[in-house]
Amino acid sequence: MMRCLASAPRGFADLLAAELAAFGATDVRERALGVGFSGPLEVAYRACLESRVASRVFLEVAHLQADTADALYAALRALPWHEHVDPDGTLACDFSGRHPGINHTRYGAQRVKDAICDALRDRHGRRPDVALERPSVRVHAHAHGAEVTVSIDLSGEGLHRRGYRLQAGEAPLRENVAAGILLRAGWPQLAAEGAALLDPMCGSGTFVIEAALIAADMAAGLRRDYFGFKGWKGHDPALWERLRMAAAARVREREAARAPLRGSDADPRAVRVARDNAERAGVAAWVEFAQAPLAQAQPSAPRGLLCTNPPYGVRLEDRETARALHRELGGVMRDRFQGWRAAVITGAPELGLDIGLRAQRTHTVWNGALECRLLRFEVESGSVRDFRRPRPLFDPALRGTDGARMFGNRLAKNAKRLGAWAAKAAVGCYRVYDADMPEYAFAIDLYTMADSAERRACVQEYAAPREIELEAVRRRRAEAFSVLPEVLGLPEGHIHVRMRRRTARGEQYEKESGQGEFHVVAEAGLRFRVNFTDYLDTGLFLDHRLTRARLRAAAAGGRFLNLFAYTGSATVCAAAGGARETTSVDLSRTYLDWAQANLAANALAGRQHRFVQADCREWLAGAAHVSERYELIFLDPPTFSNSKRMQGVHDVQRDHPALIDACMRLLAPGGLLVFSTNAQKFRLDAAVAVRYAVDDVTRATIPEDFARNPRIHSCYEVRVR
Repeated sequence: MMRCLASAPRGFADLLAAELAAFGATDVRERALGVGFSGPLEVAYRACLESRVASRVFLEVAHLQADTADALYAALRALPWHEHVDPDGTLACDFSGRHPGINHTRYGAQRVKDAICDALRDRHGRRPDVALERPSVRVHAHAHGAEVTVSIDLSGEGLHRRGYRLQAGEAPLRENVAAGILLRAGWPQLAAEGAALLDPMCGSGTFVIEAALIAADMAAGLRRDYFGFKGWKGHDPALWERLRMAAAARVREREAARAPLRGSDADPRAVRVARDNAERAGVAAWVEFAQAPLAQAQPSAPRGLLCTNPPYGVRLEDRETARALHRELGGVMRDRFQGWRAAVITGAPELGLDIGLRAQRTHTVWNGALECRLLRFEVESGSVRDFRRPRPLFDPALRGTDGARMFGNRLAKNAKRLGAWAAKAAVGCYRVYDADMPEYAFAIDLYTMADSAERRACVQEYAAPREIELEAVRRRRAEAFSVLPEVLGLPEGHIHVRMRRRTARGEQYEKESGQGEFHVVAEAGLRFRVNFTDYLDTGLFLDHRLTRARLRAAAAGGRFLNLFAYTGSATVCAAAGGARETTSVDLSRTYLDWAQANLAANALAGRQHRFVQADCREWLAGAAHVSERYELIFLDPPTFSNSKRMQGVHDVQRDHPALIDACMRLLAPGGLLVFSTNAQKFRLDAAVAVRYAVDDVTRATIPEDFARNPRIHSCYEVRVR
């Protein structure tokens, strides 16, 4: 008996567990990202060949205890790799998890590779070559502290790669995610009963093709030409061929009486790609694809499943277009598909409400790194919700509900306590609620105008915890909003609501609308322009209030550099603190103009303040070759950015050592770098603390109104040793 782990997209582990049990697996145990199981080699082979939702299948070969990189190397080198790896083949190694002696997964993979190659060279006098793509054997090591599990990746590469999809189009849905959605929606039973299927926004045809594979009982991996076990020394070719032939023999020919499985799309190029994909998948006889807009979608049978992945705003710049499309989808379903089931996946959960139908079930699933909602409908008259007459945002009729009273009491308590603190500390803009009750997932900030007593509130609504059903999210949102005007003492027009999805990173630079209405607020005697309607953020990060004060105190007489300057609030503070010159660098012209307006609002504008529109990474690389040096640098990069105007992708956890090194090269003798990040799981690279004198000032820079969320940011002061 072998012990294995099959990974799966989040949200589908239960389906994978059922598949593995059907293959004959024993001791099946669901885990966060997969399923552990035991069984003979045949079960592992069937998982690779037949599972529709598995991502990879790992054969566990060792469990090691090693608390340093050298100890791990020694333990790995002692394993009998000659039983698994041919020295004349090729090898790839992966490393994941957190280990006390390994800070980078690439370094961990390197140590695994070195141990295996050195062990084989000791035994055979030669070692395998490294091949990152399709190696003979792929070895994976996963660390949970000092405990390391070592496995052979029997799949070799993601099992979602069925081999039929050469082109995926925009916002592709992984094949195993599509299959999992179909299984969750009950398609196998519907297919056995001869029901129809339609995807009216089919893109490259993934839903339709996966549905055809299920209807034809064709194993998901039957047409794959590569598996990781084929170069593994424990491979049993005769067993594999027997299983593959048995799977091929089960494939059903299309029955003439069955309704075709159909897909349509308004884009003729997508339709051509879908047809080509179906041909490669071997299911062309089961499917039909046609160019047609959503408005022309029609059922081909009295019963069936409508399954689709509509655009949700990440791949459409115009979110209003995405909302309109969801409304149109709901109308088509309501008017023409009575008696059908429907499964709709969306990466923006709030758009599900625009469909206008009551979901029978809601599931949280993941497509790669993107958190999504799967909405399942029974399309009938009782499921219709009239979205054309939406409930008012601030509905007073809900104030008497238990949820509204509970939320209102908590908000009122916070407002009283923090209001007294703010008055005493002369703070005009502060956070009054920060998801204190997780089921009411909002951040609420209060802003007092600089030239009047007028107050406004900015409410950021976060995606609710995954375990909360969509209907519960709707109800709690309505309950919370019903009490906001009364508890905050504000008219409805002074409460601004923004939606921020946790899955879309770096969105503070996206423009939401074009109203262009600015207000002026005050902080520590300085004036800042804020905007409550056009952007996901207002232009003033309130959690940086104490950080800005520290910059102001440190700036006197020196040259100040503000990187990823945003709206220049740090530049204003440095200028007010007596900086003789400032340089603000940001990729956005809009925000640099905003920064100049902030300086002007404080009568601080002048030629000594320079504004540079550039990718900060590229600017730093060029600045290293000039003689300019700065006594004070503020580095506050976004957590993540993939702006089309930048080269490559920025990830602060991966890239911060290089950014800090580049900044330190620009520091004048005795200078100070202040590095801040809002990445909530951020860990400072240990090598940075070795190279420089680093003082963690995070606790000293968390304001009172953010005390409930001490991970709101991390802040470090860095100097040359």
